[in-house]
Amino acid sequence: MQRPRSRSRRRPQRPSGDAGAQPPHQPGRRLPHPPAQGPGHPFEQPHGYPPPHQQAPRPPFPPAETPHGPPADVHAFEDAEDAREAPPAPPRGPRPGRPSRRFAHPAGPPSDDAPRPTTTEGFEDELDRAFEGARRNRVVGLAVGGAALVLAAVLAVAAAVAWNPGGTDAASAASHPSPKTGGGGAKASAKASAKASAGTSPSAAPTTTAPPYIPKKGNGKFTVAKGSGVTGQGAKVLRYKVAVEGGLKQDVNDFAKEVDDILGDPRGWTAKGKWAFQRVDSGAHEFVVMLSSPGTTDKLCGAYGMDTEGEVNCRAGKQVVVNLKRWLLLTEYYEGKPHEYHALTINHEVGHRLGFGHMTCGGKGRPAPVMMQQIYGLKGCRANPWPYDENGVYIKGPAVP
Repeated sequence: MQRPRSRSRRRPQRPSGDAGAQPPHQPGRRLPHPPAQGPGHPFEQPHGYPPPHQQAPRPPFPPAETPHGPPADVHAFEDAEDAREAPPAPPRGPRPGRPSRRFAHPAGPPSDDAPRPTTTEGFEDELDRAFEGARRNRVVGLAVGGAALVLAAVLAVAAAVAWNPGGTDAASAASHPSPKTGGGGAKASAKASAKASAGTSPSAAPTTTAPPYIPKKGNGKFTVAKGSGVTGQGAKVLRYKVAVEGGLKQDVNDFAKEVDDILGDPRGWTAKGKWAFQRVDSGAHEFVVMLSSPGTTDKLCGAYGMDTEGEVNCRAGKQVVVNLKRWLLLTEYYEGKPHEYHALTINHEVGHRLGFGHMTCGGKGRPAPVMMQQIYGLKGCRANPWPYDENGVYIKGPAVP
């Protein structure tokens, strides 16, 4: 059986003798430049230099002569000598397509033509303008807010000034119609409010006033006004007090003055010289005029068997009880005439205290007697708040229960 032939290449035989020995190093001799590479070489450069990281192959040294004959490789030595006499290559430059680090970043100060680094001057200007706009917007906002607060305060003060507890209002009157008058009092108060506004300021535009303050019930405690002199020239002096319930927002002195004026009027109960009136604040008295809330009026009058239903007035013993609701809202037949209706209220209730009973209309077109319950209708008569006319004639009519 034959032995298979090996496929490995056999080494070339080394030349015998000193033919394969390396020539000794000769100091002072410069190594020749390697021959230029042909196109397409993987390390091709514009000037034939190899890459910086690769060292060119060392040329062979000329073989030393041997005693047996010429050097073994004379041609290799001649090629090295020819390469040494070749002209030197130009200086190395950057690779095409990729700038050299040395040429891309030259040393020394930059020239005037070179692009300078970007500064932040423009950005800082933009920030300054933005902050200035923000400050301006904040100042404008504060000014607008302050103006709104001032306007709100002015409106609140104007609303407080416009509120008038002694005025009349149709809405309040309509919400409290009299069960006995079929809502006549509410209608009267509405018309009275309109006429009062027109009569006070004809040239001014109509304005809406706040409704009068009429609590359903006060605190039940009465404040008595200070005393005064005698009213009238009558032979018999009747002493009286004037009091106002607490919690009604009514001034007791103003109420007392109006009562004094009504009792001292020449058409009042002092006309014939039979009675005179003196207001006192303590001690003995014949009657007391009391301004009270609807709830307190019902309580005081109910104690004497009368049902006022929170709407009307009454005389209970020595007490002349005036309902605040009627005092402020008036009635249908005295719309726009608050003083006349107040006179009717005081004269009617004081007349009961003097011993007069109810009457009715004495004839069509004639003035209604003050002792007539005019709140329920005039029955053909004319509204009248005084017991006597201007000539001192007592106005009367048929008596009724």
